[in-house]
Amino acid sequence: MDTTRGVGPRATFGQRLGAYLIDIVVTNVVVYILTSFMKSGGASLLLSFLISLGYFAVFEGSGSGQTVGKLLLGIRVVDFETGSHISYGRAFARNIGRWLSGLVFLLGYLWMLWDRDRQTWHDKIASTTVVPVADFPVERWPG
Repeated sequence: MDTTRGVGPRATFGQRLGAYLIDIVVTNVVVYILTSFMKSGGASLLLSFLISLGYFAVFEGSGSGQTVGKLLLGIRVVDFETGSHISYGRAFARNIGRWLSGLVFLLGYLWMLWDRDRQTWHDKIASTTVVPVADFPVERWPG
């Protein structure tokens, strides 16, 4: 018996991890290209942080709720209660929460493995969940 609350089926841990790893590669390629011309390590670090923050906020806040990794793995971020897409502001808050999820030995990411709603800490902060596109279709990407 499924005891989850909120909207229907959830993405698996493997899908979410795979999508995140793809997104890390995408953002790191962009960061590498842009920072290869910079002399200052501090400026490179700041640019890296801003690119990551913007990437997740823009793509997850779009109508599709999908980053490149989520698109490739067939999952998306939606509102926990309604299943609709989230705003850019909530996507931004979710991304700030992602930093908190990783702060204590990645515990916030692993939280979904035993949480009855299969939410990470950053999902809880932004009241979101990650679902399969098969159950929550996307009209167009990036939306």
